[in-house]
Parts: sequence; structure tokens; C-alpha cells
Amino acid sequence: MDTEVKNIEAGAIDNHHSVKPSVKVWAGAGAAVVALVLAGTVGLRSGGQASATAPALASVAVSTPLKRDLDTQAAFLGQYSAVERVELRAQVGGTLTEIHFKDGDIVRKGDLLFVIDQEPYQIRMSQAQAQLEAAKARLNLATSQLTRAQTLKATDAGSTENVEQRVADKLAAQAAVDGALAQVHDARFDLDHTRITAPFTGRIGNHQVSVGNLVAGSRAATSPTTLLTTMVSLDPIYLDFDMSEADYNSHLRGHEKQSGPETVGISLADSTDFTREGTLNFIDNALDSSSGTIHARAVVANSNLQLTPGGFARVRLSMAKASPVLLVPDASVLPDQSSHFVLIVAQDGTVSPKQVQVGDLRGGLRVIRSGLAPTDHVVIDGIPLAHPGAKVAPHNGQIRYVEETKPNNQQVAMR
Repeated sequence: MDTEVKNIEAGAIDNHHSVKPSVKVWAGAGAAVVALVLAGTVGLRSGGQASATAPALASVAVSTPLKRDLDTQAAFLGQYSAVERVELRAQVGGTLTEIHFKDGDIVRKGDLLFVIDQEPYQIRMSQAQAQLEAAKARLNLATSQLTRAQTLKATDAGSTENVEQRVADKLAAQAAVDGALAQVHDARFDLDHTRITAPFTGRIGNHQVSVGNLVAGSRAATSPTTLLTTMVSLDPIYLDFDMSEADYNSHLRGHEKQSGPETVGISLADSTDFTREGTLNFIDNALDSSSGTIHARAVVANSNLQLTPGGFARVRLSMAKASPVLLVPDASVLPDQSSHFVLIVAQDGTVSPKQVQVGDLRGGLRVIRSGLAPTDHVVIDGIPLAHPGAKVAPHNGQIRYVEETKPNNQQVAMR
């Protein structure tokens, strides 16, 4: 009996110790739940405060368009061509014996280029000179005989018929001398043209025949002449381009009272700057009916020989006299399929698009032909932050015009 009571007491004591850890666990879990609830409450309060704060407006720079008096200009694609171009062909035939240039060299007027075998022409020259000497000897004899016949006739020792015969002999001898002299000139011409020289200063092409080849000349006319090489002049050089009928009429109206040569700007194919100047020296007398364009040409100095016939360039032409125009940065003009627009900020900060008609680039700025008012506030900086219909925080910006003191500081949009 005592043993059972002790066992019951011992079990009660064990149960009392096993309950304490469970109470601690439940107490810890309750504290965690309370912490989560409090954290959620704080989070909800802070989220509500964040949503109640309005987002800051995007800051953009705006400015009214810049107004300047500028002439209207247009640019056209042109192609260089040589003022002088020649195909060098021999006037006399024979074997080519010498070549005195390297392909692509710059040669000066009078430089020796080719030599054709001179021996046959030297022989012919010697023959012609011998014939001339014989003809001169006969002329001297005929002259002496005529003088003697005239003396005899004066003393009645000679007849009139004899004098007349001597006169005829002298005239025939003089004609023979003239004929022999012509033969000498002809032989000298052929001999001189065995040496082919540069007709002007320019760049020579590659040689089409080699030493030892038989060359056909133009004087013999027994076969087609042989092309030896080609040459082109380089300084000055032509720049050919075509204008549309509308541009041609605009150019005529803008230069009705202009006297003297007109200066044009030239931009190389690998540059956007007009680093050279030329002179407009030719406009064709009729429009091309198939293309509706008229051909024009400018002369460009090329002292450094950088420009090459066949190369392309842009030519800038003044179309009308100076008049007020509006200018904005080119980055402010946004494309919209076939049109362009700029972003305008109203007084309340609302952004709206405005369609414009653009012109060329002048002083680093884009000419606006129509669609924009001088009082409009155009977004010039922060354009990605300005969306049509949205509100922004505008601040004043400044549009700067790059003064064009030289042709190479000016840019023109291609037509």
C-alpha cells in the first residue's frame, strides 16, 4: 500500500516537471504572433503614408525658338569630273621603245611619256633633207641660167623664147624646193611625234601597252589607233550636280539682280562640314524631260590634289535672300513617320506635341519652316522624361547658335 502511494506521488512529480516546457512554448508562440501583428500594423501605416505622398514632377529645360535672319539654302549630291581628259594615242606607228612614267603619277605639261622607235622616221627625215638640197641646187642653176639668158637678150645675142624658157625652169625649180621643204616638215613632224609628251598637268592612268609592242598611229590610218594611256587634269576640278525644276526656279528668283560669280560650299563625302568653296560657272540651257532636273556645274580649286574625278560630294547653294526664321536644337525635333513634331509645355506644365515643317541645319540648329510660334516653349533638354499629356516641372534653358564664319562650320540637310 505504501509502495503504491509512493509511485503515485512520483508520477505526479514527473507530470509537474513535463508541463513547464509546454507552457513556455505556448508563451513564446503568443509573443511572436503579437510581434507580427504589430509589425503588420506599422507596415500598413507606413504604406498608407507613402501612397498618400504625390510623386515628384520630371524636370525639363524649355526655351522659346531662337529667331535669326538667314538665307535659304539647299544641298545637292554632286560628282567630280575632270576639266580636261584625254586618251593618249600615237600619231605615228612603230615599236614602243620607252615608257617614262609610273602608273598613277602626277605628270607636268611637256613631260616625256612614251618613245616610239625613231630610226625609220630619222631615215625618212634624212631622205627629205637630201631632196631639199637637190631641189635648192636646181633652183640655183635655173636662177643662173635665167640671169644669163636675160643678159644675152639685152645685147641681142639671145632670144625672148630662151628667156621665157629659163623663167619657167626657175619657177619649176622653186616649186621643187617648196615641195622638198614640205617633205622635210612632214618627216620632222613624224619624227617629233615619236616622242609623246603630257599635253597638260594631271594624273596619268596605267599604261595600256608595254615596251616592244607595235603601236598603230593615226596618220597611217591603216588600222585602229592604239590607246596608250589616259590622263585627267586635277586642278581645278568640276563638280557636276542636278537641280529639280522647283529648286532651279527658287534659285533664279533669289538671284535675279546678282552680278558676278556665285560662291557655293563644298562638303566631302566623308564629312558633314563644308570645308571647301567653289564657283558656280554653268547651268544648262534646258531641263531634262525624263528626270525633270537641270544640270549645273561648279569649279573647285584642288591645289592639294585631294579631289578625284568620279568622287562624290555635296554642294551647298543659296536659294533665297536672308529672312527671319525660327531655330531649335535638332535633338528637339522628333520624327513621326513622314512628319516631324516638337514637344511644347503649356503654362500649367502640360506637355503636348506640335507638328512642324523642318528645313536645313544652320549653326548647329534645325530651321523650322512652319508650325511653330515664336512664343512656344519647346522642350530642349530632358525630352525622354516629357510625355504628351503628362505634367512636368519646366525650367528655363538656352538655345545657342554657332556663328558660321567659315564654310566648314555650316551643315546642310540633303534633299
